[in-house]
This record gives sequence, structure tokens and C-alpha cells, in this order.
Amino acid sequence: MDTISEKGKTAAIVAYLTIIGTIIAYFMNNDTKNSFASFHIRQALGIHITYFLLGAFVNIFDSLMITYAFWIFIIILWGYGLMTAIQGEQKEVPFLGNKFQNWFSTIN
Repeated sequence: MDTISEKGKTAAIVAYLTIIGTIIAYFMNNDTKNSFASFHIRQALGIHITYFLLGAFVNIFDSLMITYAFWIFIIILWGYGLMTAIQGEQKEVPFLGNKFQNWFSTIN
């Protein structure tokens, strides 16, 4: 693990905890502008926004199967992102990670 990821690791992990954690991590990284932390803040923000938007859409349907699929999808994204942050790696979350990096490119 290099020093860039080591220095931004705390902010990267905090970003995945909740949407409030993402906001806290953003301000933690505001002065240092660590690229590792910024990468994970963008990923975490994307996961949280996906949770709220997709969750509102899934709520329209009254189906346990759709609800379970939604939760499994979100947990996989969240768990993958958190584990890569803990391991000090910059890997995009499956399916949407590339989009999150592009959409939130102003976060650095």
C-alpha cells in the first residue's frame, strides 16, 4: 500500500458509513485533496444516491422479490466499496463505479 492510499484511508472508510459519513469524509479531505480518498468519496456518494433513488422507485412496487433484489444489489455495492477502501485499493464498484467517477468528477 502506498502513502497516498494510507493517508486517505480514514476518509475513504468513513465515506461508506452513511451519507453523513460521506459529507464528513468530503470535509476531511477538503484540505489535503488526497486522490485515494476522493476516489472513494465519489464511489460512496454514488452508492448512497443510488440507494435513495432506486429505493424510491422500488417502493412503488409491492413485491418482496424486487425489494430483496434491491437490498442485495445495494449491499454488494456498499460491501465491495468498503472492502476496497479497507484494503487500500482503488477499484470501482460493479456496474456503476465508472459512472460515479464521471458524474462526481468535481469532487477532488
